[in-house]
Amino acid sequence: FYNDSIFWIDVDKIKPNPYQPRKEFDQTALQALSDSIRQYGVLQALVVTRNEVVKEDGGIATEYELIAGERRLRASKLAGIREVPCLIKTGEDNNLMKLELAIIENVQREDLNPVDRARSFQRLVEEFGFKHITIGEKIGKSREYVSNSLRLLSLPSDILDALSAGKISEGHARPLMMLNDRPEEQSTLFKEIMFRKLTVREAEMIARKIAVEKVRKKTFEGDPEMAEIEEKIAETLGT
Repeated sequence: FYNDSIFWIDVDKIKPNPYQPRKEFDQTALQALSDSIRQYGVLQALVVTRNEVVKEDGGIATEYELIAGERRLRASKLAGIREVPCLIKTGEDNNLMKLELAIIENVQREDLNPVDRARSFQRLVEEFGFKHITIGEKIGKSREYVSNSLRLLSLPSDILDALSAGKISEGHARPLMMLNDRPEEQSTLFKEIMFRKLTVREAEMIARKIAVEKVRKKTFEGDPEMAEIEEKIAETLGT
């Protein structure tokens, strides 16, 4: 950081972080933060990078790009605050740093919904080649936590939309994932969760029952002895 000093920067000069993993911002919570900032000010500095760009007239202009603190920036604008305290991150300005710090801040504050969290992990894997265990170490979580988050992205878009909007919980998503290879049953269970307000435990019991029936059917169909018995019974009964 630039001498670890706090700089007061005009909010209109700060560009958003293109790697911000968070897509949804709760307006009620944002308004509450705005009211707090209006009364007490911004208590924690934002983190930005500083760039100098050449203008059309040949002059030099300074631009800042946000790394961490988008909620504080949005709430400050809502509160009519003109300047906010910032730490300026210097050194190598790269996209990985922007994504990493934005993800870490959001995960530490538990501000990301499960879908945005999973998609941010996916970007670290696909764009930067991170292993699940490495992501876990950076955010203070286990490898299993990261892997389970990424598995959420195997769900259909309508279920992901409901999870993102908080209409179903991450706990509900687990039994739905058990039925990824049974799309009709998965869709039915999803509707039951939505309309009948099933608990996570109830959803898990239904998903397990469907999975067990599938295994039984597969075993029955693939067992030659059972098939022979079935044929004899059919001949005897004429059915």
